[in-house]
Amino acid sequence: MKKFDPSNAIQDLRQFGEFGGVNPSVTDSATFTFMEAHTMTDTFHGETEGCFLYSRHWNPSNKYLADALAAMENTESAWVTGSGMGAITSAILQICSAGDHIVASMTTYGGTFAFMKNYLPKFNIEVTFVNMNDLDGVRKAIRPNTKMLYAETMSNPLLRIADLPNLSKIAHEHNAKLVVDNTFTPLIVTPANHGVDVVVYSMTKFINGKNDCVAGAICSTHEFINSLIDVNSGTAMLLGPVLDPKLSSSILKNLHTLHIRMMQHSKNAMYLAERFKEIGLKFNYPGMPEHPDHELLKSIMNKDYGFGGMIAIDLDTEKRSFEVMEKMQNADIGYLAVSLGYFKTLFSNSGKSTSSEIPEDVQKEMGMSEGLIRFSVGLDMYIERTFEKIVECLK
Repeated sequence: MKKFDPSNAIQDLRQFGEFGGVNPSVTDSATFTFMEAHTMTDTFHGETEGCFLYSRHWNPSNKYLADALAAMENTESAWVTGSGMGAITSAILQICSAGDHIVASMTTYGGTFAFMKNYLPKFNIEVTFVNMNDLDGVRKAIRPNTKMLYAETMSNPLLRIADLPNLSKIAHEHNAKLVVDNTFTPLIVTPANHGVDVVVYSMTKFINGKNDCVAGAICSTHEFINSLIDVNSGTAMLLGPVLDPKLSSSILKNLHTLHIRMMQHSKNAMYLAERFKEIGLKFNYPGMPEHPDHELLKSIMNKDYGFGGMIAIDLDTEKRSFEVMEKMQNADIGYLAVSLGYFKTLFSNSGKSTSSEIPEDVQKEMGMSEGLIRFSVGLDMYIERTFEKIVECLK
């Protein structure tokens, strides 16, 4: 069987514009006409192909992007949302109902943690947070009413790797779904190839790569996506986190350069990791052999794209991390800003920013230092020069 490669899947897409344009036309209609009344009725019931009803449900621009994402993720279908959290929350609420239980990774994005910890109890949905790298602990946390295991392929911000094949096996043994956030590792890992049921993304990050929009995606089976957008019971259809079609068109074009960008992000991050090791700086990067999940990532990754553009350094104290980040911004290394996947390097103290929703005692239990700086390494042409600037800022 021919080996699946996500960039080939994108490259082989044939998506012409309606007048033969090399880029699909941008949809600027909220609603769509029907030549016959019964076709509208059939479309409401999900019984037509190629018909569009209303842009909260589907529109051509969003469908083009969704089809491209499904090709990249090797899933049957996909749907795009107005934010990463829109994708995460819609997927969770489509799978879980009142009285259900979730086993989730303790080391996860702060917004996801807050939704699970503080918001889901409103719906009588319980969540048990565990170390997802402790498979026995995951098994012990599962209850008869567990409907979902939730993890991040590469965790935010500690950069641990989820054992997708074994987590999938555990989930399916208990008739639960495995939902995985792949935001840090597009192209690098194809979760569906390792048994993952639903893949979610913040496309704001690497996929779009420009930090000029907020967007999300859900990739899964035809059955799951159709249930998600069912006009009567679909969580995404009824809560309405639809993506603007103009943004879909822009993201689709950026998707075609993702492979080039991910390779450069990875190349630059690996260079910094190797040099950080040489100077004795405390750091964390899954591409290095001493990382606890290095071999695991090698076993599930698509090797041509490297180990990713995310790296963390530990400066022990909040005060020291703030000082160094300010120096780095003033030295034009990058920006003191949240988010990631941008063409310039972005850095932030995770405990005081993107993970600040996680209580400090839980941060300590996770092993998150108060001096942890998360780097999203940019596309610098001369990364050696960047390293030299970082060294000066560390003095």
